[in-house]
Amino acid sequence: MGEKIGVIGAGSWGTTLANLLAKKGLDVTLWAYEPELVAEMRATRVNTLFLPGTELAAGLAFTNSLEEAATGKDVLVLVSPSQVMRSVLTQLAPLLRPGVTLVNASKGIELDTLMTMDQVCAAVLPPAVAGRFCVLSGPSFAREVAQEMPTAVVAASADLEAAAQVQRLFTAPYFRVYTNSDVVGVEIGGALKNVIALAAGISDGLGLGHNTRAALITRGLAEMNRLGRAMGADPATFAGLAGMGDLVLTCTGDLSRNRTVGMKLGQGMRLAEILGEMRMVAEGVKTAESAWRLASQMGVDMPITEKVYQVLYEDKPARQAVLELMTRDPKAERG
Repeated sequence: MGEKIGVIGAGSWGTTLANLLAKKGLDVTLWAYEPELVAEMRATRVNTLFLPGTELAAGLAFTNSLEEAATGKDVLVLVSPSQVMRSVLTQLAPLLRPGVTLVNASKGIELDTLMTMDQVCAAVLPPAVAGRFCVLSGPSFAREVAQEMPTAVVAASADLEAAAQVQRLFTAPYFRVYTNSDVVGVEIGGALKNVIALAAGISDGLGLGHNTRAALITRGLAEMNRLGRAMGADPATFAGLAGMGDLVLTCTGDLSRNRTVGMKLGQGMRLAEILGEMRMVAEGVKTAESAWRLASQMGVDMPITEKVYQVLYEDKPARQAVLELMTRDPKAERG
């Protein structure tokens, strides 16, 4: 395992993944946007801004230079927020060698174009670079992985050798990686689970109980499946780690940023106020708009996503949104 690896993005997840790889003895460089954060991590071996309490591996290198992080690397792990991924990839494009394996660990749908991260990558990078794209997704809170709690995820790529390479690199005694060829399904699952987590958080903030949350998770999975199938995904993917697994975690776990935003909305706080208090990105806030626009464009029925969009961007009262969901025309469960 002599690959040189760059990790782009030193938030909680990027730092955790870089540290996981470095603890295995791999040659890893972590890029952070903030120069002061790079200086702190070099001096203290801790990312107090995004991953406090975790000592970083002695061999992990840090940089504020994209050129240093990407040039000559065999594997590049992309952990920038989805809405800035195009900008980051544009800067990286001239630095990447043909045959590099790209591992996307960000979850979202680009707002301006309604593209998944795989599609953004294909649009920005030449085929010789974009061809070995792999998405890493699944139920994985960064803090728990950093604490080496047993976790299972999926690496999906149209290039089976690339998926196997990512599986080999990231597998650890506490981090189990499965492979999959359904890139679209894995990306749609990772993006939409954040939107449904906002809905689950709103429900919890309103004090609506476990029945309501279970209904939202189950019917949210149905929405995920409908949009995924319309985009060519394998429905079986949504019963796996990147679908149901990540959805359950994000809708129920106290470490979920999206569920937290939803809870505060349900308790009556305004979106701008909530986001102003947060240092890390809640991807579902932007994805709610892009997913709703994509569903409308494709003619896919996604009522929970629609109501989350309306609560976020049209100031619809949360209780009214719940009432409207419950009083829609009766339907069969499947279809």
